[in-house]
Amino acid sequence: MNIAVGNDHRGVAAKQRLMDLLSGMGHTVADLGATGAASSDYPDYALPVAEAVAGGAADRGVLICATGHGMCIAANKVTGVRAVNCRDVVDAEMSRLHNDANVLCLSADLVGEDGMGRVVKTWLDTPFEGGRHARRLDKIAGYEQKR
Repeated sequence: MNIAVGNDHRGVAAKQRLMDLLSGMGHTVADLGATGAASSDYPDYALPVAEAVAGGAADRGVLICATGHGMCIAANKVTGVRAVNCRDVVDAEMSRLHNDANVLCLSADLVGEDGMGRVVKTWLDTPFEGGRHARRLDKIAGYEQKR
């Protein structure tokens, strides 16, 4: 799977660990994030990752900032993106089963290294359930097309 990864200054260390994990799982990883500790703005990284996913250059995206909230808000502005902020494996599993989430937002400050790894693995391994959930996503896509 092709995965685009982005982060602001708060997520640099977490991104490095995450990229190693993803590569170790056999995924192709594109680093679209900040590389240093100098203050940076999360939309500058969230939007290119979201656009890569929406445009098909990446199958999924992962974003990291202090809480995951800012990245999630920014990524969801891109049509076709269903970004979610997950802090545990239940969030990750349900976001895939019911929402077919294609961008995962993570907290560099509130989720430990082991927890982040479990969330990412669960999120990547869980398929979309379809059925009634697909009908709901179709309604969202229909709304997006009216805008």
